[in-house]
Amino acid sequence: MADYRPNAGIVVFNKQGKVLLCKRKGSANSWQFPQGGIDKNETPSEAAIRELKEETSLTGLDLVKTLDYGVRYDFPPEIATKLNYGGKHYAGQEMYWSLFYFDGDDTEINLNTDEPEFDAFRWTTLNEAYKLIINFKKESYLVVIKEFSDIVKNYNKK
Repeated sequence: MADYRPNAGIVVFNKQGKVLLCKRKGSANSWQFPQGGIDKNETPSEAAIRELKEETSLTGLDLVKTLDYGVRYDFPPEIATKLNYGGKHYAGQEMYWSLFYFDGDDTEINLNTDEPEFDAFRWTTLNEAYKLIINFKKESYLVVIKEFSDIVKNYNKK
């Protein structure tokens, strides 16, 4: 049986109901939601909070929901052979998605972190995000749209 890397996927939405999409550093047009590995003894929401801080410097957001199930996707072979996570290779990732509400200002987003993964960000709709992400992640993003669309549209902003 194939081994999948446990991963926290992070969807951040703002007052306008737009979601944060980040562009991978050094890539021409590789957009995605922030995400990162789940460490041993860490819950998916704890990993999401940690990864969000590491990748965007954002803290203090409202956690709205974390899915209680993972969504798997496979790496294409040409990508799988290049990826090495602590000496281990995986068939793909199992995403545990968390949704956060951001009531702040864009100036709080800092992509120039200790180990930058992104070099640009933008706010967009969930459907537009789906159109922009790489094909092998699309099925996982469909789950995000299904699970989070109504929440993003109807969130009772404090």
